[in-house]
This record gives sequence, C-alpha cells and structure tokens, in this order.
Amino acid sequence: MDIDLQNKKIELIQWLSTLNDKSIVEKIMKLRESEKTDWWKEISKEEKKSIEQGIKDADSGKLRSHSEARKLYEKWL
Repeated sequence: MDIDLQNKKIELIQWLSTLNDKSIVEKIMKLRESEKTDWWKEISKEEKKSIEQGIKDADSGKLRSHSEARKLYEKWL
C-alpha cells in the first residue's frame, strides 16, 4: 500500500478519534453509506446499454489504443 495513503488514513483516524462534533460524524457516516451504494443501480438504461456494448466490443477485440482514443476525443478532453 502507498505509504502516503497509509499516513493519511492514520491522520484521519487520529482526527476522528478526537472529534466531538456530531454533525461532522453524521456526514462521515453518510459518506460511508453512499460508498456502499451500487452505482450500477443509479445509472440510466442508456448508460447501462452503452457500457454493456463497450464490454461486448472489448471482448470481441474491437479496441482502440489510448493514443487513438485521445486523438478522437481530444476536443472534449
């Protein structure tokens, strides 16, 4: 595990252990719960269909390199 990430986690644990503000604790709990939500259930049918098509394309070898994709979508990046 990344040492910087480990240090940040320890810092958060220490900070959380001293926290007395109930509203902040509740916000953290809500964040934790939202992380458990399955994003697949939150997206539209069109988004699901697009993702499934992308998986089918990848499985059948219809892929483009990262550099090709960047060129194709450069104006939106």
